[in-house]
Amino acid sequence: MIPEHILNRKGARSAKDLNPEAIEYLNKGLIETKNLMEWLAVDQLALLKLVLSGIGKIEWFSDFEAAVNQQKKPTANSNTKVIGQNFGVLTQNQEIYKVLKNHTSDVVRCWSCWAESIHYDEVSTLLPVMQQYAADTHFGVREVVIFATKERMIEDLDTAISILTKWTSDDDENIRRYAVESLRPVGVWTKKIAEFQENPEKGIGLLEPLKSDNSKYVRDAVANWLNDASKSKPDWVLAVCNRWEKESSTKETAYILKRGLRTINK
Repeated sequence: MIPEHILNRKGARSAKDLNPEAIEYLNKGLIETKNLMEWLAVDQLALLKLVLSGIGKIEWFSDFEAAVNQQKKPTANSNTKVIGQNFGVLTQNQEIYKVLKNHTSDVVRCWSCWAESIHYDEVSTLLPVMQQYAADTHFGVREVVIFATKERMIEDLDTAISILTKWTSDDDENIRRYAVESLRPVGVWTKKIAEFQENPEKGIGLLEPLKSDNSKYVRDAVANWLNDASKSKPDWVLAVCNRWEKESSTKETAYILKRGLRTINK
């Protein structure tokens, strides 16, 4: 049993505030991280040993350890990617992926996302597999799936748009958010999409259905998309916002317009 004070803890604001007891549970994969500070503090190799033991593959550990240590500047993000991609190289066993993708630890689910993503070159086969990660209940997994898919979507943008446009009507706000956030023209820590920077109108099908979405999480993504586009095509963004203002008088649309025009209105 996990103690209530661990389950109900607040995420530490700095390294010095980290709860050693919570870190112990995190390193055993028994709980999820509460915030980025906790996520950065996880000993991924220690966690990996336990996971490999659980699936009867402890003999793989030396391969993972070598790959992690070969990095010039290892970070929590790069370790997650390296461990995940090495899982992908070592196995396509769906029983192993079933364990990883449904693990209690969000870090393990991040590994699973990277692992599964390397098996699909085509966007049309990649995205259906990635949808479970886009819908994950944990913020970290939902960010990793963007890192794991964006470059391939850029390579086949038309197909990606076609698939994700359908996702904008999904009941799950996390999936609707992914449909927009994953293809932001600029984004955060991800590759820019030159096609959208020059021709943002190609992405209007992703935005239009969500211009008055009831989820703040989705509205923020739509606003951020518009704000990205405004840095290269401000006139287009102004035209879209002016039209939406006339077509939709909801407070949700007003929220998107205010945030979407924040760079233009500086």
